[in-house]
Amino acid sequence: MSPLTIRFLFSLLFVLCAVSAGAQMMTNPYGPNISLENAKKAAAPALAEARKNNWTMVVAIVDAAGDLVYYEKMDNTQLGSSQVAIGKARSAVRFKRPTKAFQDAVAGGGAGVRMLGLE
Repeated sequence: MSPLTIRFLFSLLFVLCAVSAGAQMMTNPYGPNISLENAKKAAAPALAEARKNNWTMVVAIVDAAGDLVYYEKMDNTQLGSSQVAIGKARSAVRFKRPTKAFQDAVAGGGAGVRMLGLE
């Protein structure tokens, strides 16, 4: 191939990648991001239920990309709960399913479900 043909093909590939990236940025398959105000409203009933039952818990709410929007940790909550709550929120949004779906899949066993490093 001539250098001119190679340049043309490379330029065409670059343009196609740029158009594809632009199309992805215009649409958000996860839906709109939650506002801080709405995140606080969503957290309030969970925190009220926890107080009513004397549970200590963490609430972590993330946006469509899995980035933290709202976080609240009740007094005397276990230290490890902070990272678990954030991780569960990120996993739920990034995989588009509740984390209980993963728990159920592992508990059900079967092909393709292995716990590595426990042998």
